[in-house]
Amino acid sequence: MAANIQDVVMLVGDSLTQQAWATGGFAQLLAETYVRKLDVINRGLGGYQTDWAIPICEQIFAKQHEQHHVPQVKLLTIWYGGNDASPAPSPQHVPIDRYKTNLSHIIQMVKSPTSAYYSPETRIILITPPPVNTKQWNKPDSPRVFETTRSYAEAVKEVGEKENVPVADVWTKIFDAAGRSEEACEKYLSDGLHLTSDGYNIVFQAVMDIVKRVYPELDPTSEAHGKMQTVFIPWDQVNVQNPRPSLMKRKAQF
Repeated sequence: MAANIQDVVMLVGDSLTQQAWATGGFAQLLAETYVRKLDVINRGLGGYQTDWAIPICEQIFAKQHEQHHVPQVKLLTIWYGGNDASPAPSPQHVPIDRYKTNLSHIIQMVKSPTSAYYSPETRIILITPPPVNTKQWNKPDSPRVFETTRSYAEAVKEVGEKENVPVADVWTKIFDAAGRSEEACEKYLSDGLHLTSDGYNIVFQAVMDIVKRVYPELDPTSEAHGKMQTVFIPWDQVNVQNPRPSLMKRKAQF
């Protein structure tokens, strides 16, 4: 019975998103950064790929006629590819051209005025899959290929350019941080595929860099510059003589 108080950041993706609530995960870091301004909703589903993501998004995105009754999604991150890049005949495999089409479809669900889910207030960030370390990832029944994942990361950038959506290129950022060595990615990958807190910190920084450059109206650190504010006023601004009017919620964005 929670009331509609704060708008949200929504994270959609696979296990990399699902596990982002772990200590030092980027969902946790976002929640801390946006505390009292925007709530963070994590819709990461481990093992999923973009073919399966579309019917999920049709359920987790509010339709236009529903949007007046639910929190607005101010920021949406879309992070798939780690499973799509699985080699065929894995059931998780999605051919790269269809992967790109699926990502565009999810974006247009939100951006297209003809979509039932059109949400002009929502800002979108695409995230590339990170590198895989095949020396760590020892699961013959679920293999990964370093160069294949790289190509899917490049595909995300192609979709971002086509759809005019900014891309957090965490594949390049993590690989560069590892000195461009697959084995040295071990610092950022817990098992060769999923991320450590160091890896998630790179994702978080990449996402927040885009927010500050492309979507400054959502910069949670900019309260002093008149961009965002807490939904409920700081305690030292409460009107002690007549508190109730000053305790009413307000928009996080000016």
